Amino acid sequence: MVTKKIFFLFLFCCVSALAFPQKKKKTSGNPILPGWYADPEAIVYGDEYWIYPTLSGLVTADGKDPDTGKKTRAVHQIYNVQTYMDAFSSKDLVHWTKHPKVLSIENIKWLEFALWAPSVISANGKYYLFFGANDIQNNDQYGGIGVAVADRPEGPFKDALGKPLIDKIVNGAQPIDQFVFRDDDGSYYMYYGGWHHCNMVKLSDDLLSIVPFDDGTLYKSVTPENYVEGPFMLKRNGKYYFMWSEGSWGGSDYSVAYAISDSPFGPFKRIGKILQQDDNVATGAGHHSVIQIPGKDEWYIVYHRRPLGDTNQNHRETCIDRMYFDKDGYILPVKITFEGVKPRRIK
Repeated sequence: MVTKKIFFLFLFCCVSALAFPQKKKKTSGNPILPGWYADPEAIVYGDEYWIYPTLSGLVTADGKDPDTGKKTRAVHQIYNVQTYMDAFSSKDLVHWTKHPKVLSIENIKWLEFALWAPSVISANGKYYLFFGANDIQNNDQYGGIGVAVADRPEGPFKDALGKPLIDKIVNGAQPIDQFVFRDDDGSYYMYYGGWHHCNMVKLSDDLLSIVPFDDGTLYKSVTPENYVEGPFMLKRNGKYYFMWSEGSWGGSDYSVAYAISDSPFGPFKRIGKILQQDDNVATGAGHHSVIQIPGKDEWYIVYHRRPLGDTNQNHRETCIDRMYFDKDGYILPVKITFEGVKPRRIK
């Protein structure tokens, strides 16, 4: 009798599944990642999309920042939670798979807190993840920008140097928010900086050291008007599009602006904002990256924002929307949405 009941229950479940099939997601929805994640670095590896964000906080029942019990010199003690990074992969921009702790404090001996704003790139048959750590406030404190390496995009990434690649405040730029850009000639440049200052450096072919520019200098200041942090570079039709975040990272005015230049060195004259809050959708939209569909003039912007009515500055969600250019090559203002984007596989 028990066996017969189990059989009919199984049969009912099968018939129900056929009669009422689950609906496929028509769009990604926003946010696209569960939990609090910020500063998303998005990239295409082969036929997969990858996102590497900053862990912005942990979801708690009371909605407050978690207390780790660890006390450090961190400006905000929530930084003590930020000692690892997760990654997410997708085949279609809609369904995402979490890869937990691709980089963590166990593999960075000099990391104390504040593991921030990854920048990733593949080169030399490996995967490189550049990160900011320890939120140094002056040149007497230890920390800065480091680099970790892995054999696979999901890691595990391990600190490649055992020390920061950049550990000093140069030209007023706090060493955070790095972005690595590979130009068409094979040169690697890194743009970085907080505190309203942006520097540019050239990386060696193995991406593990800084090498001089043709004029012998190691650092170039490329700070555009209204720059705060979060630099990003893309190249389209021979033009260099330099982008950055403006406003306060913890406020509703956080936003993204851009400039266009004929050279990776600038000058970068500010054109205007292309990403900002929408009173009907979300606030604090900023610190972004951009995905191009390989071989296509098709672009997606990945960014973080804060839910309406939520004043906790660490409650940031990773989202995605389409980004378009007009006929003259200017970036059109991005409409931030709850819907997100339609499925898009790489063929």
